[in-house]
Amino acid sequence: MEHYSMAPLDVIIIGIYVLFVVGIGIYFARKHEDAEDYFLAGRSMTWPLIGASLYASNISSTTLVGLSGSAYGTGISVFNYEWMAAVVLVFFAVFVLPFYLRSKLYTMPQFLEVRYDGRSRTYFSLITLIGNVIIDTSASLYSGALLIKMMWPELPMWQTVSILALLAGGYTVMGGLKAVIITDAVQAVLLQIGAIVIAVVAFIKIGGNFDAVREVTGPEMLSLIRPASDPTMPWTGLVLGVPLLGFYYWCTNQYMVQRVLSAKSTQHGRLGALFAGSLKLPVLFIMVLPGAMARVLYPNLQNADMVYPTMMFDMLPVGLLGLVMAGFFAALMSQLDSTLNAASTLVTMDFVKRWKPEMTSEKLMKVGRWVTFVFMIFAAAWAPQITKFGGLFQYLQNVLSYLTPPVIAVFLLGLFWKRANAQGAFVSLISGLVISIFFLVGNVTGFLPQIHFLHVAFILTVFSGAIHVVVSLMTAPPPSEKIEGTIWSKVFFKKETEELKGIPWYYNYRIISVILLVSTAVLVAWWW
Repeated sequence: MEHYSMAPLDVIIIGIYVLFVVGIGIYFARKHEDAEDYFLAGRSMTWPLIGASLYASNISSTTLVGLSGSAYGTGISVFNYEWMAAVVLVFFAVFVLPFYLRSKLYTMPQFLEVRYDGRSRTYFSLITLIGNVIIDTSASLYSGALLIKMMWPELPMWQTVSILALLAGGYTVMGGLKAVIITDAVQAVLLQIGAIVIAVVAFIKIGGNFDAVREVTGPEMLSLIRPASDPTMPWTGLVLGVPLLGFYYWCTNQYMVQRVLSAKSTQHGRLGALFAGSLKLPVLFIMVLPGAMARVLYPNLQNADMVYPTMMFDMLPVGLLGLVMAGFFAALMSQLDSTLNAASTLVTMDFVKRWKPEMTSEKLMKVGRWVTFVFMIFAAAWAPQITKFGGLFQYLQNVLSYLTPPVIAVFLLGLFWKRANAQGAFVSLISGLVISIFFLVGNVTGFLPQIHFLHVAFILTVFSGAIHVVVSLMTAPPPSEKIEGTIWSKVFFKKETEELKGIPWYYNYRIISVILLVSTAVLVAWWW
């Protein structure tokens, strides 16, 4: 690995940013009154903050490294995850979000108890906690460690991830969700500046002409839609698997949805989700295509995940490097603070409060802080293990494909099918997990034929859903109180239509949703 160094000015800029985010945590630590204030920012957040926080938490250092690395190694089809996110967020805003906010939830597993029973809530809480540690938090620590090792290659991986974990965990422990969202909004701005600068400089360095990229890259690598035999992103996987993984990530994942749960109203929650979706579309130009440009600039990189860090150190002048590095670390800490706060909320509200309902809200807040610290340690311990997998983005999607399908099936049926009951949900979750483990072991050992992970996600979701349907039909229907306020219906749609009359078009979430979907379709068609 090549060794880079930083000028004193760059170090000073990064230091100022670190002091800023720590100061935010200390400031808000003095303002928390109870658990709702700590975990959900007092349910007072407005749509610009929600949207910026969603975007910053998603486009983290993990994604920056993963998108550019995948574009360098396999082509721009990795952008399919990004534009599909815009589509999924429209679905979320229209069909799902209102029921979450009406239920006054703290956690996503809590919705399963409202719709089904406590068994499903407990299962999903455990699965989500595992995902937070081995997927989200650890991957962020790993990507940040890659960057630090470029400056100090002699440092072991465990030391770099420990430093990053203590830094991000510190202000999250103190400041709660409000500190997370406020810093995320700032980080979103820094992140965009950094990504735009990298993209512009890379384009200039290749001669200001994309033909240079085409000369060293096959046409299939510059196409979003790939054949069914493609090993990276088959079009069948794009149609069947990517939307399901997107539904899990944006509609059921605690560390993303928690921002929306903090909204001051359903309208602010919806507009925040759509705002985040609109920010996903420019990612093609400022994060994915620079990875393709790097094929011209650095044709012999051995590790594709080093593309983005290499471009940062090689291209940017003193001062600007410090600013972009601050944006990179901003992205890193954005995902770390999100997952740590989400894990804290899950343990505190889904387990501690249920076991000890007599605990005061202030004591729950203190428990949450300790839980955040513990999970920070676990994530730091796991992060070095990611080096044993392939590319970072591949690692993330593979784990999701096996871990999440039973949850996806239970949520979708619970939101749209009145007959889905608690027994069907629990049997589906447990049996779906067993089937997922069987597929995982079979693929790893060669007992089963190799199946693309996007196809695996679809197959496992169908299996889990079918079990849910069969068991639900064989047992008693759910009581009316489990359905009321948790099921989408035409009656609900018509009632909302009346409420939207007289609202300006630019504030009507349905019109904004259509504009976002049309914009997405045009972009995909252009790069087909």
